Amino acid sequence: MPVSLDKELHEHHLFRAEALSETMADCILVGLINNMPDSALVATERQLFQLLDTAAGSLRVRLKLYTLPNVPRGDWGRQYMSRFYSHIDDLWDRDLDGLIVTGAEPRAPSLTDEPYWRSLGQVVDWAKENTLTAVWSCLAVHAAILHLEGIDRHPLGRKCIGIFEQVKMMDHPLIKGVPSPMGVPHSRWNEVREDALASSGYSILTKSAEAGVDMFVKLQKRSLFVFFQGHPEYEAQSLLGEYRRDVGRFLRREMDAYPTTPKGYFDEQSEQLLADFRTHALSNRCNELVARFPVERVAANLKNTWHSAATRMYRNWVLYMSGRRSPRFESSSPEKRLRHFSLTSPV
Repeated sequence: MPVSLDKELHEHHLFRAEALSETMADCILVGLINNMPDSALVATERQLFQLLDTAAGSLRVRLKLYTLPNVPRGDWGRQYMSRFYSHIDDLWDRDLDGLIVTGAEPRAPSLTDEPYWRSLGQVVDWAKENTLTAVWSCLAVHAAILHLEGIDRHPLGRKCIGIFEQVKMMDHPLIKGVPSPMGVPHSRWNEVREDALASSGYSILTKSAEAGVDMFVKLQKRSLFVFFQGHPEYEAQSLLGEYRRDVGRFLRREMDAYPTTPKGYFDEQSEQLLADFRTHALSNRCNELVARFPVERVAANLKNTWHSAATRMYRNWVLYMSGRRSPRFESSSPEKRLRHFSLTSPV
């Protein structure tokens, strides 16, 4: 199999025994800093592991798990991270080919007030010097852009959630072979805007008329930073789980307004089931209704229509790392390496 975890994680649910014979020199080394809440930790690992596994082809990738301090967690989450994740301090003295940093559930009105803000800024600065490329997802995008450029995120009037068609805005090796338009899942309350990004030298690769910018890139010293405001790694039922969670919060009176139904995600029959449930929930708001949410009936009709495009993008990302690891490119500039990758990568 192309992707494996570190040898010491033999009790982890994604560990593969056949990876024990591999040497680190044979592998593309990728770090995953997983900031997702406890309820999404395992799912996020699985989604990214399987996406990389499909995208890697014959290339070998070894995944190393890292945790940021001060990300709010319960007892189970702290125990899980302690068991399977390395502390972020273990990252500073090593080089990785690639890094993936996930988002986190926002708690504070300002990102600079989040308890992990300082540590995440250190990761951004480290990645510029010690990776070939780094992927930033959702809230991690907003934090990285604020730290790098001082560009603040903007709150949306309502949650941006659903599958939104993205159009390619330029030719770029990371989206070579990716269809246009393509659907990408989004789930967020804030955005960074195209005009601010463009004026700071970012290349906009894909965007949506409804959801705004999705994928954009910029060389940061020796590393190509790749940003996704959406979630190409999501599985078919990921947005359903988030929507059901938000409905539960509304029923428990943790949210004032009934949550926005994900756009472009459900079929007509499921839309009607969810509309009927919403009507009932608004007239009889109580936590007991969560058990009657039609999750199984709706889930049966969901399809992962974005998987092929997501695999192609991550395939291109893995190829970029593989090309830059070649010794004959070590002394060349990042711009020259990117041009070479564009000319030699298969469609």
